Amino acid sequence: MTKRFDIVFLGLSLSSSWGNGHATTFRGLLKGLHELGHRITFLERDVPWYASHRDLRDPDFCTLRYYETTNDLRRTYARCLQQADVVVVGSFVPEGRAVIDIVASLCTGQFCFYDIDTPVTLAKLAANDCDYICRRQIPYFDVYFSFTGGPTLARLAADFGARRAEPLYCSVDPERHRRTSDPICWDLGYLGTYSSDRQATLDALLLEPARRMPDRRFVVAGSQFPSETVWPSNVDRIEHLPPADHAAFYSRQRYTLNVTRSSMIAAGWSPSVRLFEAAACGTAIISDRWTGLDSFFPTATINTAGQAEEVIDILSRQSDRVRLAMAKRARATILASHTGAARAREFVSLLARPRSARPALDLDIESAA
Repeated sequence: MTKRFDIVFLGLSLSSSWGNGHATTFRGLLKGLHELGHRITFLERDVPWYASHRDLRDPDFCTLRYYETTNDLRRTYARCLQQADVVVVGSFVPEGRAVIDIVASLCTGQFCFYDIDTPVTLAKLAANDCDYICRRQIPYFDVYFSFTGGPTLARLAADFGARRAEPLYCSVDPERHRRTSDPICWDLGYLGTYSSDRQATLDALLLEPARRMPDRRFVVAGSQFPSETVWPSNVDRIEHLPPADHAAFYSRQRYTLNVTRSSMIAAGWSPSVRLFEAAACGTAIISDRWTGLDSFFPTATINTAGQAEEVIDILSRQSDRVRLAMAKRARATILASHTGAARAREFVSLLARPRSARPALDLDIESAA
C-alpha cells in the first residue's frame, strides 16, 4: 500500500485567484493529492489584497490556515512543520527567504520548493533581486520542483546548486473544466492578468485583429490593465473572472488566445494553466510560439501565430470541422496526461526516489523574526 503523507504547503495563495495563477495550480495539485489519500495543510500569508478577493474560503480537499507574520508562522505552526512528512514552499511567498529559513530549521521530513515562476526566479537570482528565495537556500531542498522543464532543469543544478530539479507542470481539473451549454458569442478571447511583457503580443494577436475585423466579437478578461488602455469597440472587457466561471468563459469562444511571458518564451517548456483549461473545455487554441510547446500540444492539436495576419487567416479561413477536430484532439491529450490527479501521482512518485544528503544549513533566523 502506498504511504499516505502529511504534506504542508506554504504558497502565495490558495484562497484567492485574484491577480495570480498560483491558486489554480495549487488547487488542482492539492485536490489530486487529497484524492490519493494524502493529508494536506496549506499555510497562506493573510494579506489584504487577497483577503478582499477570496473565491475559495473553505476547501474540502485540504486544511487552509493563515498566518500574519513570520513570527506568527513559527510560533503557531512549528509543530505542524516539524511533524510533516513533506513541506513545500512555493515561489513568491511574502518574505519567502525568511519563511524558507524558518521552515528549514524545523522540517524533519522532505523539504521541497515549488517554483511556479522559474524563469522569473532565475532572472531575479542572477540580478540578486529575489525576495522569496536566495542562492544559498537552493541546496536545502530535497527536490526543486519547477514549472519549467527542458534545459532549465540542468541550469538549476549546474548554476544554482539544486540537488534535484524536477518538472512539475500546471494541471487542470476536468470536473471544473469541461464544455458547458453556453452559446458561442466571441470569435476570440483571452484570459490573463495584465503583464507589460505580454501586452505587445496581446495587441498584435487580438486587439489588431479586432480592429481589422469589426464584424467579429472579441473579449479580454483579467485584472490590472492600465486605465489608459484603448479597447476596440468590439472587444468586451471582464475585469476579474473567478475560476468557477472559466469553463463557461472558454465555452463561449470559438478560439482562445494564449500569450506567454517573455521570460518563459526564452526558457521554453513553460505551459500556462490557461492552455490546459481551454483544451479541457474543448475550445480551440491559438498560441504564440515557443520551444517545447509541441511537447504538450502536438501540431494537430493547436494553432500558432506570431502576427495579426495569421490570426485573421485562422478566424476567416479555418472551417468549423477542422477547428472542432483540433479542439477534440487537444482535449484528449490534456485529459490523458495533464489533470490534477496525474500531476499528484507524478509528485508522489518523485518524492519516493532516494534522497541525497542535505547540506549543513546556513540559516539567518534572526532576520526571519
